[in-house]
Amino acid sequence: MDTLRLILVARSDRPHVRQACENLEVFLRTQPGIEILTVAYELDDCPDFSTLRPDLTLVLGGDGAILRVCRQMGAEQFPILGVNLGRLGFLADLSPAECCTEFCKILRREYEIVEHLMFECLLERRGGPTRRFLGLNEVVVSNASLHMIDIHLAIDGEPVTTYSGDGLIISTPVGSTAHSMSAGGPILRQDLQAFVVTPICPHTLTVRPLVDRAECTYTLSVAELPDGVKLVIDGQENETLRSGDLITVKRAPVSFKLAKIAGHGFYSTLHRKLGWGGQPRYRTSELPGDTPTDEPVS
Repeated sequence: MDTLRLILVARSDRPHVRQACENLEVFLRTQPGIEILTVAYELDDCPDFSTLRPDLTLVLGGDGAILRVCRQMGAEQFPILGVNLGRLGFLADLSPAECCTEFCKILRREYEIVEHLMFECLLERRGGPTRRFLGLNEVVVSNASLHMIDIHLAIDGEPVTTYSGDGLIISTPVGSTAHSMSAGGPILRQDLQAFVVTPICPHTLTVRPLVDRAECTYTLSVAELPDGVKLVIDGQENETLRSGDLITVKRAPVSFKLAKIAGHGFYSTLHRKLGWGGQPRYRTSELPGDTPTDEPVS
């Protein structure tokens, strides 16, 4: 069997994450058939993935760490396996202990590489330069001011509507369980090829989230903006918007490659992460004379 070439990436500013990475590195170096190409403790200073060309990159932390590493891979994406040391961790399936116990499967390549939609966002400044962003979760026009904003949306050049409210989210399926879900958007299977448009606190009650094809081009424009409105990419990069700026969102030419081990499917993840345990169980007192209760069983 060919040697499995690995990169380890962790956030050094969190001691428990760094310690977990150090422990995992010690374990991996005792395993035959493993070559650790490098260990990076600074997310903003990742190695040159295109030069090292890893078979797998282990990212320790939460989904935010995976988002950053994915964007830093840029035009050439390599498979990522997430080791969850954050909170929910929809992308980071394994705990550090599970990573060690399941490593025989990883070494035998008993995992599936699932490709997920990424987006490219262009910010065209009126009378200024154009900035290009690569992302995995979502594009958000976020309003920190006390004034309602009007955002015009067109899809493939066809006017859709003007959203009046606190902002707008254009999300991938991977990002549908993040900011979009908090704003009332639907949950999409992570491997769907679609975008979700979710308004933030819309002033018009009939305005609801919209799902459309990944092949479409989504254009946002705002004629007049108060101070404090920002364009936010994956919750990690932001640009202050000005009146007349144009935002275009479309499918990226690359896909996010997520390594999935058997037993960590999409719906089992929703059960574990969101508590989708089915109907609540209730208890009724069986003692004579007691009043039945409708308290959920904890």
